[in-house]
Amino acid sequence: MSFWSYLSSRHQQLLTDAFQHASAVFQCMVIATVLGVLIGVLTYRSGWAGALAVTATSTVLTIPSLALIGLLIPLVGLGVAPTVITLTLYGLLPIVRNSIVGLRGVDPSLVDAAKGIGMSRLARLLRVELPLAWPPILTGIRVSTQMLMGIAAIAAYASGPGLGNEIFRGIASLGSANAINQVLAGTLGIVVLALLFDAAYVLIGRLTIPRGIRA
Repeated sequence: MSFWSYLSSRHQQLLTDAFQHASAVFQCMVIATVLGVLIGVLTYRSGWAGALAVTATSTVLTIPSLALIGLLIPLVGLGVAPTVITLTLYGLLPIVRNSIVGLRGVDPSLVDAAKGIGMSRLARLLRVELPLAWPPILTGIRVSTQMLMGIAAIAAYASGPGLGNEIFRGIASLGSANAINQVLAGTLGIVVLALLFDAAYVLIGRLTIPRGIRA
């Protein structure tokens, strides 16, 4: 069976797997973004705290994703739980690092001006610092998303959702008629999803970042 014939015969299942893959990455990115920005906000004012946050989140990336999922299975079981935990942990580093860099890069004179007109510390953070730090934060989110697209495929090892199931089925049946088609379909599906997500981030950037800041 040719690759195009395989896609035609399996398009419904492939679309379902693609939706589950995109949904898992999106939901984990929302969690990672909230946690990453919060960690950045709590640590950017202190040199040692910021360094500790970056070191701790970067340490996670030294753990092979397959090993981390394997370690989580006895604790949380198979399926969605190890997938969510693994993807969230792997997505933190670029967001934490860029949040700290972005917040530290805000012009102190702007913060002082906001303080001078009576803004509280929370108001300065929400209305001045975070909006100005948004471009690097968004870049961190984009990097994390691209990473998680590939890592999410490994979640199939723990019966997780997504296109990784197609890849693992193909690898498990190497030598059969459709093994290569399965691996190729899963891989190309992940690449297409990654490109679509990145295009969405480009659009979000154009809509949320003023032209002067982009320049």
